[in-house]
Amino acid sequence: MASLTDILNFRRVDERLTLSGQPTEEQIAALADARITDIINLGPHANKGALADEPGTVAAAGMTYHYIPVDFENPTEDNYSAFVRTLDALGDTPVHVHCIYNARVSAFMLRRARDGSGDIEAAEALMDGIWRPGGVWAAFLGHGADIDKPNRFLGYEY
Repeated sequence: MASLTDILNFRRVDERLTLSGQPTEEQIAALADARITDIINLGPHANKGALADEPGTVAAAGMTYHYIPVDFENPTEDNYSAFVRTLDALGDTPVHVHCIYNARVSAFMLRRARDGSGDIEAAEALMDGIWRPGGVWAAFLGHGADIDKPNRFLGYEY
């Protein structure tokens, strides 16, 4: 059986919420075994590394699939609003949120914390343990000093 910590950039926020990069089919089954009931995917299905039929895999595991595709080159306020609405609507339901690398997800979680729904320091540390956004993501997060910098990923560029 797959371990949740083997999922790319897996992070546990609290008892209800986990985050990661793209899980494999086996790891989706492990999320179901861990009593996760809902999956939110922010990674477009066309991305390299995405599963061929993630909605079907999630349904076969007995979970509910929520799809909010976020273009990595153009994250929008509509994407973020859809994410917040979906997460809020799930209440206390155990949820796993992922994208391809946990970059989109960690950025959205930082925005959410800054909007009053989480620990800002913890969200900043979570994101910094994965990446440091530049360009459009720095703008999305209000990090004006990093807008002219590239995205930097832990283990590669810092």
